[in-house]
Amino acid sequence: MEAPAPTLSLRERDRRWRAVRALMQTHEVDCLFVGGFRGRARYEGYITYDYLEGSVVFPLEGEPTALTWNGAFVSRSRASYARGIQPWVDDYRVGLNGPTIAAVLREKGHDRSRVGVVGLGRTSPGESEGFIPYQFWADVLRELPQTTFVDLSQAFAELVLVRSDEELALIRHAARISEAACQVMLDVTRPGVGEEVIYAAIAREVFRHGADLMYPVLSLQSGAQNVGWGPPRWTHRAERPRQVQVGDLVQTEIHTTYGGLESQVQMAVALDPVDAETTRCEAVARRSYEAGLRVLRPGIAFAELVQAMEAPLREAGCWAKTPLCHTLTLGGTGHTPLNLEQLAGTEEGRIELAARKGVSGGDLLLRPGMTLELEPNASLGTRRVNIGGVVVVTDRGREELNTLPTCVRHVA
Repeated sequence: MEAPAPTLSLRERDRRWRAVRALMQTHEVDCLFVGGFRGRARYEGYITYDYLEGSVVFPLEGEPTALTWNGAFVSRSRASYARGIQPWVDDYRVGLNGPTIAAVLREKGHDRSRVGVVGLGRTSPGESEGFIPYQFWADVLRELPQTTFVDLSQAFAELVLVRSDEELALIRHAARISEAACQVMLDVTRPGVGEEVIYAAIAREVFRHGADLMYPVLSLQSGAQNVGWGPPRWTHRAERPRQVQVGDLVQTEIHTTYGGLESQVQMAVALDPVDAETTRCEAVARRSYEAGLRVLRPGIAFAELVQAMEAPLREAGCWAKTPLCHTLTLGGTGHTPLNLEQLAGTEEGRIELAARKGVSGGDLLLRPGMTLELEPNASLGTRRVNIGGVVVVTDRGREELNTLPTCVRHVA
């Protein structure tokens, strides 16, 4: 962490804006409304290089307008600019409702145009039907009856999948921070330590490097038999954090974000000795990770990567609670329904059947500059092992950005 932290230049802004306008021309829209709101991907930041919990009106010609619900966000931005930080967008405004957006579109002459929209359709995990509020959009439609709106959510999300050299520098920096957080987790995890102590140590390591944790921030689960996932329940309810014990696995998903770009990892620490089935799951998860590395290269379909990572689980009779891999923003997610018959007649089996898992975005062709997390998880009954790190698709194959979280790490 000794090298100066990278940032993005105005050249990167111009590259992004050119790419967005090329997308607009392909879809024959004269203007683009990019919703960010409180959506996970913060898509307005792709244009503004800011986080406003708002939106952007981005014309094919002319300057964009950034809108936010909170004037404090505008003041925060101006304070940075006063310190010499170069803004990407000059026109910031307060007002995030349907009539305000309609007024900006009229002002720019696009109340009778074809206008693209980002945020109505599938965008990120947990936002399969978008994140633009119903009343907001109903007001926009009422205010602009002669505007033709075109949903470009999926197309925009796929555009941002391919990262520039400047963006990859930020992602590599975030990956180094993730690696440091994994080392801190390994150092602090011992029998008798509370989950909250481990959680706090990881978060502190991320924050002290000037990075953030993107929603859902930090998943952490512990125990010898625990297939649950997500943030600890004690972060949402008055429930005592668990103290970890000999024989446990302590597993985390760390959503490190730097400059708005995510470098997610899955770190697993085993408090030895662990049982034989956990050891078997550990070996299967690592074989799945290696299988993904062997096939990962530009030109293959995302489904081919998933199929390669499935093979070790299929052979070992393991099932997967969470995806085996995914792109780092909307694109492809490698859920798999393998070997669920072992859960027949159990509550966990009923949960998995309701989930109806399958690969999404399987026909996405991998291209140089795309970033993925290979996050294989292997379960036998209620024993589960989850590992993983970030991999970049390169011209010749792939580049691994993480080491510590790609294997289970053992402590006495």
